[in-house]
Order: sequence, then structure tokens, then C-alpha cells
Amino acid sequence: MLALRCRRRDLAAWDELVASWNDRLHYFLHRLIDHEHDVANVLQEVWLNAFRNIGGLQQGARLAPWLYTIARRSAMNHYRGAYARRAIDADAPAPNANLEPIEPTDDAFHLENAELVHFGLGRLEVPQRELLTLYFLDDLSIAEIATVLEIPPGTVKSRLSAARRELRRILDEEASRHE
Repeated sequence: MLALRCRRRDLAAWDELVASWNDRLHYFLHRLIDHEHDVANVLQEVWLNAFRNIGGLQQGARLAPWLYTIARRSAMNHYRGAYARRAIDADAPAPNANLEPIEPTDDAFHLENAELVHFGLGRLEVPQRELLTLYFLDDLSIAEIATVLEIPPGTVKSRLSAARRELRRILDEEASRHE
């Protein structure tokens, strides 16, 4: 219903949409982009693109994959621009060069420990981080993730399995360093 109201350009509906989705999209983008200033700029682009293209959203139930697809494409456009600028200025650091993972505490390490999971996510490659964020933290289904990433559901499953193994390896390695 909210998506339909937004399609009709109901500004109160847009306020509601932004209020309910802004933090989730910000978190998702923060997992993909290393600098907060860049995350804020890309998030603005996401909302502008959503406002411009809401007419193309046919089913309101597909709002989550639609928003995450816009966010992902905006993040990828950000990186394309960063790589283009880097080609011009070869001395510039690569994107994600300054990405610092959240440091774990000395507490017991468990997968349920949110801080540790965020630490592990910070150590993963961007595609794995993106996949796990969508699946575990944003609760998207395999089919919805396939839509967002524009890949078949079977590929999502196999990549998700590999990303989970890699996260487990990182967490186990970190736990063994603190024993």
C-alpha cells in the first residue's frame, strides 16, 4: 500500500518510506562503501532514483528487492566513478583501501555476537559481504537476493554457502587468536 501511495507522489508516504527504509539502506551501503561521506552521497542518489523510478515498480510486495537493487546499482556506479578517477590519478588509494573492520572485544566469540559478526563482515570481500548482509541482516529471501544481484537463485545459494564458510573461517581464526 505504501508503494502505491508513493507512486501517486503522496509526500507523506515518501516520508514514511524514507523513515522506514533509510537506516537499512544506509547499513547496506556502509557494508559496500568504505567512507561515511560517500555512503551519505550514494544514499541520497538512491532516494532520488527511487523517487524518479517509483512508477516502474509494479508490485508493492517487491519494494525491498527494488530498493536494494537501486542501492546496489548506485554503489556500483560510485565505484565506477572512483575507478575512473583513479585511472586519472594513479596515486589515489583504491576504494576500500581504508576499510577498517570493527575490532572484536575480548569476550567469548560466538556467531550470535553482533559485534563479532560485523567484524567478520568487515574482513570479507565486498561481494560476500553484500550477499550476507542481504540474507542475514536484511532478511531477504534467496529469490529476492537473486533479483537484487541479477543472478539465478542457484548461484545465490552457492555463493551464500561459500560466503558463510568464509565468515566462519574468519571468526574461528579470530577466536583462536584470542584463546
